[in-house]
Amino acid sequence: MNKSTPLQRHNLADAVISKLQQQLSLGEYQAGQKLPSEPELMEQFGVGRSTIREAIRILANTGLLSVRQGSGTFVEVQNGITEPLSQRLRRADARDLDEVRQLLEMKIAEKAALNRSKKDIEKMRALLKKRDLAAKAGDTAAAIEADIHFHVAIAAASRNDILADLYRTFAGQMTRYFREVHLTTGSFLRTQHWHESLLKSIVDQDPKRAWQWAAKIVGAS
Repeated sequence: MNKSTPLQRHNLADAVISKLQQQLSLGEYQAGQKLPSEPELMEQFGVGRSTIREAIRILANTGLLSVRQGSGTFVEVQNGITEPLSQRLRRADARDLDEVRQLLEMKIAEKAALNRSKKDIEKMRALLKKRDLAAKAGDTAAAIEADIHFHVAIAAASRNDILADLYRTFAGQMTRYFREVHLTTGSFLRTQHWHESLLKSIVDQDPKRAWQWAAKIVGAS
């Protein structure tokens, strides 16, 4: 395999993991095949030995690789998706993220309208107020944080633990995405009343309206 351009990322282990996962998904290494030696991987990715070992350790923990003492590192037979979702989301493009966001936002809004508690409502109201104040103050970072936490609170109010956990994992990537695309608080100011309408529909226990407002917020309607 030809030597690649050295990786230029702050977290080099994550970069190596991403590259190796890509190679595995493309079939560059087959199940049972031995990976190149540590020195070869160091040269290929342009990183140090400790970075390669950390990446191999993490991939071995996920079941993608197996380390055999005295023999080397081998590709494991895969019966399903073993890559951690948080890692997979880092490789997702904006269009895929938007599609997943649309599905999640609308469903958690619908479920929250049916299952929310008084405590949930108080928390969502506080976060929505925080979002509004941050947007009016021109504090983009605070507006993003409040917005993400508001939607995470909706997910928690859905009372579907799997759905809520999935959204929390997804929210981490959305935070990074928002920091790239929202350079000012303009969009937060423009959509504040949409979020207030979404909250009202949840308070009113109106799942149909909650779905509709969530769809409007994520651009699905």
